[in-house]
Amino acid sequence: MTRISATRIDPSELSWRKSTFSNPSGNCVEVAELASGLVAMRNSRDPQGAVLVYTRPEIDAFLRGAKTGEFDDLAC
Repeated sequence: MTRISATRIDPSELSWRKSTFSNPSGNCVEVAELASGLVAMRNSRDPQGAVLVYTRPEIDAFLRGAKTGEFDDLAC
């Protein structure tokens, strides 16, 4: 995860999206692309809460692991 110390992120200025597989109560994460090419992530139930920022390689590593089932034990 990348730390952004000098830059503040205003979540309301980003174009957030979430998976079409998210449940009706909104229990999911949302992602948004930053102008720098980094990827922001937040809890959809707390849109004004913490925003985590990841590099593209970090997102790629997570998605590859998810697609191959590495995190299936964490699902319901």
